[in-house]
Amino acid sequence: MQSKQWNAQIDITEDGDETRARAVLNTGETSHVVGRGVARRNPVDRTVPEIGDELAASRALEDLAIRLHDVASDDIVQLAGPADTALR
Repeated sequence: MQSKQWNAQIDITEDGDETRARAVLNTGETSHVVGRGVARRNPVDRTVPEIGDELAASRALEDLAIRLHDVASDDIVQLAGPADTALR
């Protein structure tokens, strides 16, 4: 049985009422996928930076998941299906 480990790193930056997150999935090979997320605090809400971090990170991970699915879909179109019968 083969085991693989993929690592995701989330970088979060805050600028005033806006929080941005960048999630990078490293597959251990040459490819990586990046997702991004943003959260903005409503000025009437209390300042709780952790909430902005959570929202931005979750949105970045959601974007990452969609982009990873797109990569897999493209690979299926290009690489899956019956083998070339001319090689048999």
